Amino acid sequence: MDADVIVVGAGPTGLMLAGELRLGGARVVVVERLERPTGQSRGLGFTARAMEVFEQRGLLSWFGDLEKAPLGHFGGVQFDYTVLEDAHFGARGVPQSHTEDVLERWALSLGADIRRGWEFLELDEPDDGSDDRVEITVATPQGVQRLSAPYLVGCGGGSSPVRRAAGFAFPGTDATRTMYLADVAGCELRPRFLGERLPGGMVMAAPLGDGVDRIIVVPDAVPGQERERTVGFTEIADAWQHITGEDISAGTAHWVSSFTDATRQVTEYRRGRILLAGDAAHVHLPAGGQGLSTGVQDAANLGWKLAAEVTGRAPAGLLDSYHTERHAAGKRLLMNTHAQGMLFVGGPEMGPLRELMGELIQYDDVKRHLAGLVSGLDVRYDVGPGTHPLLGRRLPPRTLTAATGPLSTMELLHPARGLLLDLADDAGLRTAAAPWQDRVVTATVRAEDSEPVLSATTALLVRPDGYVAWAADTGTGTDPEDLRAALQRWFGDPQNTAGTAGEAVATGSST
Repeated sequence: MDADVIVVGAGPTGLMLAGELRLGGARVVVVERLERPTGQSRGLGFTARAMEVFEQRGLLSWFGDLEKAPLGHFGGVQFDYTVLEDAHFGARGVPQSHTEDVLERWALSLGADIRRGWEFLELDEPDDGSDDRVEITVATPQGVQRLSAPYLVGCGGGSSPVRRAAGFAFPGTDATRTMYLADVAGCELRPRFLGERLPGGMVMAAPLGDGVDRIIVVPDAVPGQERERTVGFTEIADAWQHITGEDISAGTAHWVSSFTDATRQVTEYRRGRILLAGDAAHVHLPAGGQGLSTGVQDAANLGWKLAAEVTGRAPAGLLDSYHTERHAAGKRLLMNTHAQGMLFVGGPEMGPLRELMGELIQYDDVKRHLAGLVSGLDVRYDVGPGTHPLLGRRLPPRTLTAATGPLSTMELLHPARGLLLDLADDAGLRTAAAPWQDRVVTATVRAEDSEPVLSATTALLVRPDGYVAWAADTGTGTDPEDLRAALQRWFGDPQNTAGTAGEAVATGSST
């Protein structure tokens, strides 16, 4: 076969998935119809949880200096996200083109095969009638070719050709509005960061630097289209003038686009050997960089599981947990972006609801709930029984103390392997984990008393995507058999011969 996995689409989701698959030992081919990146950037940042995903792989420094925004909004109602520990609105001012460039360089450095100018055309039946692979036809600069692999993942955005070809059901709500977006120079616009509602619609404007403004226009009179359509700057300038009375037609548009508020999600993220991730699985109104960020999280969740499957290490049901976990996360994404859309671009009839939201958001409990929802920091997976507060949640970014000195939890996750944090220097747990040393790193570390949750914890088993799969604390004690069961559930059968547990203590590395 041509690869272990074929990924269709070289956007942020497809590129992140390619890197994750390579870290897991899978051979991956990415096919992308565009011969080169467009340089266009609908998204201008990503959420706090996406930042942690990048940091888990050592990528955050690749972006350069990042501005963390403590203030954000929900549907245009501004509030402070730092009311929730570790939370912020996310990284601002990062063009999606830059994110794609970072992820492409990373995936290539890991050995991903990215083929630009290769367009997916159709799914094919294997010539021999077997069901052990997927075959596709692609148009390439050299002509039509076929590719085959055990698995195919559609990451081609909201109009995903893989989703359509494979017949995934994609229910949801139709578009009610068409919105325009453009980056324009030479207009000297008054900033409207959170939008301004006027009788003819809503407009936003934000300076990007070098005399360029990002504008969004939401005319009340333009009905929603099921699919995005091609627009020109003249149409956008006319709509802006109709709503604001300002003439921007003399400006220069770097690029223009349109989008809608259609909200849809596939009913299943996996159909046999075909899977979907990112906007191929869910479309919604853009709100706070959540689309890109959720796609990156989809990829981080799927990558290690699919790599384990194709390399023969996955326990039964591991790959199915991708749908279970990420469909639920996607459903909450659609719920919150749909609600924000009603608040943000709704007409005068939404005024009372916006006023009520402005009152409710003054309460810290409401702020914490909304900050966790939008940042992605509130995601919790069902990983089995237990009451530990971190069970099923992400491992927080913390600095722990090892024999060699300070050690970051994010650094320990760089190689995308499982991680056993031995916080009580328990030789019995290290011995129990030893048969999984080829896929689980063990680190004997200590948490400071200033970290009440971690200092009261004796051990944590963390999945490659950064989520805690098993935990023990001083109150429940540590049972090596419970640990072995968790290791079996998430990492499959152990090695035939057990050595000593792989430690990250001596050097601070994860070898």
